[in-house]
Amino acid sequence: MKNALIVWGGWDGHEPKQCAELFAPKLAARGFHVEISSTLDVFTDAAKMAKVDLIVPIWTCGTMTPEQSKGAVDAVLAGTGIAGFHGGMCDAFRGNTDWQWMTGGQFVAHPDNIKEYTINIVNKTDPIMAGISDFKVKSEQYYMLVDPRNELLATTTHLSTSAAWTNGVAMPFVWKKVHGKGRVFFAAMGHVASEFTAYPQQLEITLRGMVWAAR
Repeated sequence: MKNALIVWGGWDGHEPKQCAELFAPKLAARGFHVEISSTLDVFTDAAKMAKVDLIVPIWTCGTMTPEQSKGAVDAVLAGTGIAGFHGGMCDAFRGNTDWQWMTGGQFVAHPDNIKEYTINIVNKTDPIMAGISDFKVKSEQYYMLVDPRNELLATTTHLSTSAAWTNGVAMPFVWKKVHGKGRVFFAAMGHVASEFTAYPQQLEITLRGMVWAAR
């Protein structure tokens, strides 16, 4: 049985506790032993991290100590997978470039805030996306700075009134990559926990990405 570590905290607006409680049983149903932590100090326990197969960060707008950051990044470099969504992974630690390099992207804006838009599947042969067609969501449409090494799975085309200069940009929205020996998966959707119930495709993509990323 693989070990998953869900680490939640940071800004309450992204409902980190609720998201952790949503994903823990769903990962267990896919064969993981799941541990939930509400402290970043868990990353400093080298013996524990060596046994973790998957890190699921759900922590928006926080800060890490150098020791916490090194523990998380070193685990992934050594082969632990990391998989997450929305600001819980790619707007987690804005001042930490080691984290951004590892995760493959950083949130910078969501023009017009909550709105309807389409997620376009661009790699339909990848097992994470198999059988899933383009679908609409009503949420924040992230604009991101991204790693050119990301293996792109889905995009969304921006259309807004508040940032019209970005209209037509096909923004990377779901990707996977490797960092050292570890697998990395990210999906930009998932503003609040209820979205995963409202959009079953979103939930399935995220869970498949987590399974793929695990060591």
